[in-house]
Amino acid sequence: MTGEIESLVNATKTLAEAMDKLSFGPPVAMTYNVLRYAWEGHRAYLEKYGEGPKRILLLGMNPGPWGMVQTGVPFGEISAVRDWMKIEAPIGKPNPEHPKRPVQGFACKKSEVSGRRLWGLFAEQFESPKAFFSEHFVVNYCPLAFMDENGRNLTPDKLPAPEAKPLQAACDQHLQKIAEALRPEWVVGVGVYGESRARIALGEGFRYGRILHPSPASPAANAGWAERAAAQLKELGAWS
Repeated sequence: MTGEIESLVNATKTLAEAMDKLSFGPPVAMTYNVLRYAWEGHRAYLEKYGEGPKRILLLGMNPGPWGMVQTGVPFGEISAVRDWMKIEAPIGKPNPEHPKRPVQGFACKKSEVSGRRLWGLFAEQFESPKAFFSEHFVVNYCPLAFMDENGRNLTPDKLPAPEAKPLQAACDQHLQKIAEALRPEWVVGVGVYGESRARIALGEGFRYGRILHPSPASPAANAGWAERAAAQLKELGAWS
């Protein structure tokens, strides 16, 4: 294991422990700590593609219910993880598990649209995962998935300040360790939240920007997302 990968693995284990100590009130009814039950998938991702340095670090928000929640890989659309990245790992079960948000690992039949779009763009632009990951890495700011009583997905940007502050303190520290290990020139938010948290956590010394989040909940993302995101990366100067 190289120094960068060892740093990533250790930082992520520390983050997982910090997340276990947090608690949340309504409307959050349940949280999944992906770094616990899906650790084998996440570790495989770090070990296979985390060797640095990386020129561009892309930062998402938190795990989606049919992506990273199932695979342990950020934006982890199953076909992209299994067929493009060639990662498949045993995935456990969160405890408790919401009946409307089952974790089926790589057997899950649902598609994570955000992940399909994001990894689809990179598969289209780069001849192989090795070519993409030689200069890029993708992480999520927060490793927790949040859901309400009905299993509806909630996002960390909506947490009240008393709950958000300890979460952000741990996630900021983790992001700092990731940036130390990978030494990126660019930190690009996948959406507004990723960019804003990166600027707060990392401060000066990096070039910042963002691309449109690929979520289908965003009307702007539902028409030509890949073309828009590629154009944004070129306008920033991150892609030539």
